[in-house]
Amino acid sequence: MSAYQALAEAVINGDDKTARAITEKALAEGADPLALVNEYMVPAMDEVGRRFECNEYFVPELLLSARAMKAALELLRPLLVKSGQQSAGRVVIGTVKGDLHDIGKNLVAAMLEGGGFEVIDLGVNVPPEKFVEAVREKDAQIVAMSALLTTTMPSMKTTIDALKEAGLRDKVKVIVGGAPLTEKFAQEIGADGYSETAPGAVALAREKLAA
Repeated sequence: MSAYQALAEAVINGDDKTARAITEKALAEGADPLALVNEYMVPAMDEVGRRFECNEYFVPELLLSARAMKAALELLRPLLVKSGQQSAGRVVIGTVKGDLHDIGKNLVAAMLEGGGFEVIDLGVNVPPEKFVEAVREKDAQIVAMSALLTTTMPSMKTTIDALKEAGLRDKVKVIVGGAPLTEKFAQEIGADGYSETAPGAVALAREKLAA
């Protein structure tokens, strides 16, 4: 199946049209959708993450690669669902109440999706009760919260407290991120982990579910 290495290259290079075209061709040839994801697309996004961490790629390149990944996933996801394939995990993500910033959150959501996770994106200005409702309805394993304003950071703790009150805290791992956050703050509010980068959030999500 090395013929489909071009799919990985298209994702790494952020070429969404080529990624979609190769995926269409592969499916027409009878390729296994799960193999395309696990053997080519996830490793490609891992490579994109590595390049970002090494300052070879920057946010624009990450966004282009995420878009290419999505273009291919649009074709593959219905087939994966139909065949009953499990995702790497189910993540509810959102920017907390009072905060309307979404670039970082969108990037993390795209990278998580590229890493094989099923992502439920609640958008921005998400109140605690909406996180709780989504966890309950979607049976999520991870809650990912973002904040870019110091004034909205307390909403993260409010959300964690709401998960506790709803009896859901023990069922999910909570990871947080955003420019003003620190590891220390994450520990103080009772989060399970913190990442300052989108690729780091994917690694953190995998680590927490494997624990």
